[in-house]
Amino acid sequence: MSPPRTILHIDMDAFFVSVELLRRPELRGQPVVVGGSGNRGVVAAASYEARSHGIFSAMPSTRARRLCPHAVFLPGDHTLYGEVSRRVMAVFRSYTPLIEPLSLDEAFLDVSGALRLFGDGPTIGARIRREVFEQERLWCSVGVAASKFLAKLASEQAKPKISPNGPINGTGVHVVEPGREIDFLHPLPIRGLWGVGPATNARLDRLGVQTVGDLAALPVTAVTGALGDASGRHLHNLAHAIDHREVEPDGGTKSISHEETFERDRPDTESLHGDLVRMADAVAARLRQADLQARTVTIKVRFPDFETLTRRITLKRPTDSGVEIAREAKQLLAKLDLDRGVRLFGVGTSQLQPVGARQLTFDDAAAPQWTEADAAVDSIRRRFGDHAIGPGSQRRPDSGKKL
Repeated sequence: MSPPRTILHIDMDAFFVSVELLRRPELRGQPVVVGGSGNRGVVAAASYEARSHGIFSAMPSTRARRLCPHAVFLPGDHTLYGEVSRRVMAVFRSYTPLIEPLSLDEAFLDVSGALRLFGDGPTIGARIRREVFEQERLWCSVGVAASKFLAKLASEQAKPKISPNGPINGTGVHVVEPGREIDFLHPLPIRGLWGVGPATNARLDRLGVQTVGDLAALPVTAVTGALGDASGRHLHNLAHAIDHREVEPDGGTKSISHEETFERDRPDTESLHGDLVRMADAVAARLRQADLQARTVTIKVRFPDFETLTRRITLKRPTDSGVEIAREAKQLLAKLDLDRGVRLFGVGTSQLQPVGARQLTFDDAAAPQWTEADAAVDSIRRRFGDHAIGPGSQRRPDSGKKL
């Protein structure tokens, strides 16, 4: 029998806010929020002092201000966050090539092959944590376990805790020892399981399930009957600490998208046309910059009551053309009823592949080719900046130009 794996889940502590505080140290100890401060703004991140007031990410900024009128709001700087993230990930890669980034500020690491060189899992976690702090002056929390699922739960236990009197320092590293998985897992609230959102939590609550141990005690047939076969079996396995998923290193970019929350609701499809074209153009430019093409185009619509819809279409051939992406997005949008108005809108692409990876078909000969035009646009932007040239429909507010 092979020895258990050693998996680390590393999560930066209040990453966006912590990066901002490096250049605004006078704000340390205050409730700080990164995100839009206007009436339509959304909280992207909150310091632990702000969380003590009940402020969390994805909360409307208006509500955050009601909860904490003296909170300091800062605009986000995602270019800076990306630069810091790349340096942090480089620290991780100095210990193992088996890294699966989940976002800018968290990743799974399989360090099973690094134990002889660097020590056991807790030692490696502590070393990484110290090295990141020494290099970036930022703290991270580390969970150590034999599976991804348990490592992620362990990192939550290692994090600072909020209290009415402010943050309480966490342990920094939390370990789930092999053979003690059930002891750690079963007392946890059921919402700690991956895949348990409000709707699933409500269904489980009707079965009397409050903790992970309660779920584990149920027959699998009862769980699948309440949640469906796939979801029920998945959660039942997790409740028994069964998670065989591997760390998937360097999966590459999975999607490229652009979305915005509007200051005022867009009232109909026509009013979104300019935004759609602009977002499609921005997404296409990022695809070309990364030498990628997309097979799937997606739109995202959020209404004033926060109901959110997504619609997608898979193309016959991959594209990196803003014109083609906009055309498909517009067709998707035309199928939606927007009478309630639109609070947020986004255009995205997925099923990405390197340029030149696709096989040519007879359809290509008849398809419109935008390659030369796109190359000219990219050249102008590299020389004169991103705003030097854009879609024609963005030239003036009253433009009625159609695709």
